[in-house]
Amino acid sequence: MSARGLFVTGTDTGVGKTRVAVALIHALRAHGLRVAAMKPVSAGSAAGELNEDVVSLLQAANVDADVREVNPYAFVEPVAPHIAAALAGVRIDLDVIAGAYARLAARADVVVVEGAGGWRVPLNECEDVADLARRLDLPVVLVVGLRLGCLNHAVLTAESIVHRRLRWAGWVGNHAESTMQQAAQNVAALHRLLPGPCLGIQEFFDGDLALPESRHWLALPKGIY
Repeated sequence: MSARGLFVTGTDTGVGKTRVAVALIHALRAHGLRVAAMKPVSAGSAAGELNEDVVSLLQAANVDADVREVNPYAFVEPVAPHIAAALAGVRIDLDVIAGAYARLAARADVVVVEGAGGWRVPLNECEDVADLARRLDLPVVLVVGLRLGCLNHAVLTAESIVHRRLRWAGWVGNHAESTMQQAAQNVAALHRLLPGPCLGIQEFFDGDLALPESRHWLALPKGIY
């Protein structure tokens, strides 16, 4: 499967994947593109309510879509996806996700897909987020949560992406905490250690993810528009 799109993954959970995905959507829309959003698996939402990340993505996108295509698997428990699925008596099926993606891609110029948790988070008994990115055949944007330990997490994730022969779109540094000791030195190390390019460094921000202005700090990957 091949289509114009991006797969947004992270070095861990809570590193700012949704923030980056929303910024990418707004930046692509600024180029006049029809942009669909997808969060194949979400975990952590009140029964009968949409996951807050899914809401942010829906608000940012400009392609109308059934929420069941945007978010095929939605679980209440805020735990790892395969555990949440087991608790709900469900198995996450990559065929279902790929089908939903294809329907979105047919109506959009670009689809921005946000993964769940980190790069190697299990989705079922034998497949993980990396397998999903490979199945959708999309270039990967790696979001690095800028905090203590980020260098190790970023390098290990990058090695896995390269090992699986997936295409790199770039990486984004996101200040996941209000303060970080030696932040500039850590960012410099990431520039040296990670495959390029760096698409942007986001300062700590605790505001509205849906604001169109969120695009201004981020550069788009080459060849995506």
